Amino acid sequence: MPWLTETQKDVYLRDGYLLLEEGIEPALIDELVQAMNGFVERSRGLTASTPDILLGPGHNADRPMLRRIPQTVAFHPAFEAFGLRGPIVDLAEELLGPDIRLHHSKLNFKSGGGGEEIKWHQDIQFWPHSNYDPLTIGVYLADVDHEMSPMGVFAGSHQGPISTLRDASGAWTGSLSDQEVAALDPGRLRWLTGRRGAITVHNCRTVHGSKANLSSRMRPLLLHTYAPCDAIPLTRIMDPVKYGNVIVRGGPVAYARMSDTPCPMPPDWGAGDYSSIFSVQQEKLG
Repeated sequence: MPWLTETQKDVYLRDGYLLLEEGIEPALIDELVQAMNGFVERSRGLTASTPDILLGPGHNADRPMLRRIPQTVAFHPAFEAFGLRGPIVDLAEELLGPDIRLHHSKLNFKSGGGGEEIKWHQDIQFWPHSNYDPLTIGVYLADVDHEMSPMGVFAGSHQGPISTLRDASGAWTGSLSDQEVAALDPGRLRWLTGRRGAITVHNCRTVHGSKANLSSRMRPLLLHTYAPCDAIPLTRIMDPVKYGNVIVRGGPVAYARMSDTPCPMPPDWGAGDYSSIFSVQQEKLG
């Protein structure tokens, strides 16, 4: 059974995002939550981040504060099955066509009582491709209301300017400048609340972000970025990562499809200096 109606596909093309309240079935969400809870429990014994668990400020055994599980598909069988063969791959195919790569996955925790702000940004500058069709599918692993800092998107912003995500001096910030944010239409801002299992979709050029989570509840959002196989990665950031850029549907293509609009490039993270958007933005905030 298809995920989307033709009208919903048209809305995605127009607005650059979707929110699907009728999302992943509860039994499958239960499996993912159980896997997530295993990471949370293991984090209680950590005092520093590991390759599969990025800790947030204030983390301790009694009050775990996790930022992220990076590349979830590489670290747990339930996440692997979901990202490589799960129902969201069918959803990606409806929007991207038959030949699809998984670029990367992650689980952003946005821990209660201090989960950090994610400033307004676009995704594609972090991992440029030859065109702008890559998209990210999110799944809420808990009920998310306005108090928990849901993801916000600016509808239609994927058709607007592409930021360099740098400041006036040219230094990388990972976020739009104050002037660029001021130019956005506040009437186009949408906060994507949803029940456990709800699905978000946003295009790689859609401006999005979220406020700090000052509630007492964790806001876990499981994210997978997919690209059509004719969108060729322009950096090698995922080369050493298990399941990075793996084909999950269809097969390779004979030609790359190139956008007429050039994409700003990120810093050279070949030495492994980049860990997450959290660390990039928080360094600039701090």
